[in-house]
Amino acid sequence: MSETDLRKTLERMRQDWDERARQNARHFVNTEKQVWTDEEFFRSGEQTVKEEILTDMINICQGKDPKQMRVLEIGCGAGRITRALGNLFGTVYAVDVSGEMIRQARQALADMPNVQLFQNNGVDLEVLGPIEVDFAFSMIVFQHIPSRDVIENYVRETGKRLRRGGLFKFQVQGDTSIQTSPDDTWLGVPFSEQDAIEMAERCGFENRYRHGAGSQYFWLWYFKR
Repeated sequence: MSETDLRKTLERMRQDWDERARQNARHFVNTEKQVWTDEEFFRSGEQTVKEEILTDMINICQGKDPKQMRVLEIGCGAGRITRALGNLFGTVYAVDVSGEMIRQARQALADMPNVQLFQNNGVDLEVLGPIEVDFAFSMIVFQHIPSRDVIENYVRETGKRLRRGGLFKFQVQGDTSIQTSPDDTWLGVPFSEQDAIEMAERCGFENRYRHGAGSQYFWLWYFKR
């Protein structure tokens, strides 16, 4: 992807997600419902953590006390999962391309001093500075990104900030039969199992586990070499 095309894609991502956030942020974060109460919205985030984090603490914590861990969330939206992560881990850094999503998340999570929220540029993590984290997580985010280059750069950037041996657990679109467009910021580019393995190698990770290949929710466990 050329520099010009990259800038256009990132700007489109930011604009589209700002507009979705203004229309109905919580619905676009979790499309199960049009209207979410605070309790329902954040309880759904707790359920995600129960299913995807608490069942996987051996890989995630690797003997560390969760309250001593620093965690990165990519694509935090309005803070649905972020609150649950903040209740479990010591420090949470969360980024999103949408300034409007971040504004709403900051308002909702103002009572959580251990959570730090950042609007990033949609392709890297420079906004975080030189921090190091013990674990990184992203769910239902990369499925919306129309560029494989952008996704791979996120993976590479995460590797720069993840301690050696640490886990980046995330999802990509796994249905390789879908037709995607570089202008579509809702239906992102798909990955095959081989694509996932090769991306891990290029970015300095071991793709130790995979689950859900061929589906919308293709989970990848990338351990930093």
